[in-house]
Amino acid sequence: MWKLFNSKVFLLILLASISTVIGLKILIDAHKSVADTSKHTNDLSSKKTSLAMGNPPASTQHSFLLASDLLDRHEGKAALAELEGLEQEYPLLAAHILLAKGKAYQLEQDNRAATETWQQVVAKYPTSAVTGEALYLLGKSQPEYWQQAIAQFPTHPRTQEIIRQQLSKNPNQPKLMAILVKYTPDAPGVDKMRDRLVKEYASQLTPTEWEAIADSYWLKWDYGKAGQAYAQAPDTSRNLYRAGRGYHLGNDQVTAKKYYLQLIQQYPQSVDTGWGLRRMATLVQPKEAVTYLDRAIAQFPQQAPEALVEKAQYLQALKNPQGATQALNTLLTDYKSSAAAAEYRWKVASNKAQSGDLVSAWQWAQPIVINNPESKLAPQAGFWIAKWATKLNRPQDATTAYKSVLGRFPRSYYAWRSAVALGWDVGNFTTIRQQVPQVLQVEKITPTGGSATFQELYKLGLEQEAWTQFQTEISDRSNLTVADDFTKGLLQLHQGQNLRGINQIAELQDRDTPQDKQQWQQLRQTPEYWQALYPLPFESTILKWSKQRQLNPLLVTSLIRQESRFEPEIESSAGAMGLMQVIPPTAKTAAQNIGLSNYSMTNPEDNINIGTYYLDFTHQKYNNNSMLAVASYNAGPNAVAKWVKRYGLQDADDFVEKIPYPETKGYVESVFENYWNYMLIYNPEVGKLFKNLDT
Repeated sequence: MWKLFNSKVFLLILLASISTVIGLKILIDAHKSVADTSKHTNDLSSKKTSLAMGNPPASTQHSFLLASDLLDRHEGKAALAELEGLEQEYPLLAAHILLAKGKAYQLEQDNRAATETWQQVVAKYPTSAVTGEALYLLGKSQPEYWQQAIAQFPTHPRTQEIIRQQLSKNPNQPKLMAILVKYTPDAPGVDKMRDRLVKEYASQLTPTEWEAIADSYWLKWDYGKAGQAYAQAPDTSRNLYRAGRGYHLGNDQVTAKKYYLQLIQQYPQSVDTGWGLRRMATLVQPKEAVTYLDRAIAQFPQQAPEALVEKAQYLQALKNPQGATQALNTLLTDYKSSAAAAEYRWKVASNKAQSGDLVSAWQWAQPIVINNPESKLAPQAGFWIAKWATKLNRPQDATTAYKSVLGRFPRSYYAWRSAVALGWDVGNFTTIRQQVPQVLQVEKITPTGGSATFQELYKLGLEQEAWTQFQTEISDRSNLTVADDFTKGLLQLHQGQNLRGINQIAELQDRDTPQDKQQWQQLRQTPEYWQALYPLPFESTILKWSKQRQLNPLLVTSLIRQESRFEPEIESSAGAMGLMQVIPPTAKTAAQNIGLSNYSMTNPEDNINIGTYYLDFTHQKYNNNSMLAVASYNAGPNAVAKWVKRYGLQDADDFVEKIPYPETKGYVESVFENYWNYMLIYNPEVGKLFKNLDT
């Protein structure tokens, strides 16, 4: 196992396999020359190593990377020799080459030449990300350039550095704070700036600045404050809906109705209005609610399925069961492929099963698999059809259903449960702990989006430069392509922003235009998509403590992915901290038991040490049943003990289905779905099993 997104290791593994003697010799000779000149004996940086270990590089690429390394060594003269005339030979990175020249001149104490070179960058490449860096360097001696950077490149990392420097000298600059709120709402300290803007500078804020503030609150789920801010944002359907919804969730129903009505009147055809009609229905009497829902059903097909379910509920309250039945029949006939239809069918099927009518349950569940293949309920329905078939003494139908789940929904939790039911050697709740699966190394993921300049920088291993380039390219685009969104997620993973990166990529499934859906479907057919969704950060630490506790390292990885998305410093509302989200009292007890006196729960080493100790404890308490251990990790051993006493363990799947805490039920399924996906992606034996699925 290795770091999936460590570019140095990636490039060494990927390019070493195709390296040539010639390419390697170029690097060695170049390194020897530099070492002789500078009297350095350390190796060239990984940037050059990664390139030269592949096919023999073009001289332009080699010179640029060599110059980059020389600049890192503060050897300006040698760097200038490599860069001489290179911008003409390498136009794709001409701006970067000029920037590097300026840095080389500066190292040689030729500040005039450095300034003139950076001014060339600004003049020749006014929209390039490199210009943001040039403006930063120029502004150190000429402050007007920093103002230009703020105006022209607000998303550039150097610009944000400039703004923070200026705010440290004079914190009373609302325009600068507003820029950070708009472009870096998650950055440390920005939430305090946002609150300060609202409290102290409300009268000075523009509608656009209010929108950025509102978006920041919305992002943090502070919907009440978001609604108040959206009320002062530009008058768009989106902002009116969010103003209403924010006030609604903030328990100000009167103001919420005001903005919903304004939305409905001003933007009668907007997609947001479909949502507004449904939300408005929840704030009025049932008879009036039906009127709003009828309008949503008639005018907004995407809202119609959920609106029909809600209409049926109101009609029941109005003592009109016939009308309610008619609404639900319309749902099942006219919108049979909708999520609402799947949810209604599953609700009825579950009730039938609980009452012992397994044949009817089967009949209600079967259409979900057929009509709603993208629904999360489809694999669940298929799996339980197989379970019911077994109970009805129809083993062949059960086998067919299990295989169907594996074939149609291979990434789901229920695919793993189906594999277990079929007798595949993929581990069960009672055996997973002891297993140490083989994990294959995979090639570096290549981003699919971005410009040719970005792609070139990334290919050369210049990841920070590539990230800056990409940020600048997408800064003024509100709607990214699927390829660009995927690329953004990958780069966030490169930066160690694991939660953002994973969520960015996961949210691609929510794209709603036909073109975007098609592109997402194509992307998810690639192994790179799944490797990005299920990365392997902190693997050496996980391996170390998993071995110490005799735990399956992929199970630990799967739990961490669910708990924290691999964010070392994350803290929950309950105070649980770090990668494995251990609450302070549990951490204190565990630390005492393992003799750990000085520890930090935001330190990955300490957190995984303590977290695996506790996971081992929950396993021991439940005789190494990983399902009960994982449930205990989430809900606590006492709660799980009560459930075991109440429901028994005759059927593990029945037990999971009956877990009374929805959060814990979802947690158990998610952790083991994570585990199954890690096995699918990285374990070769699982792939071999799928080859025999049709036999």
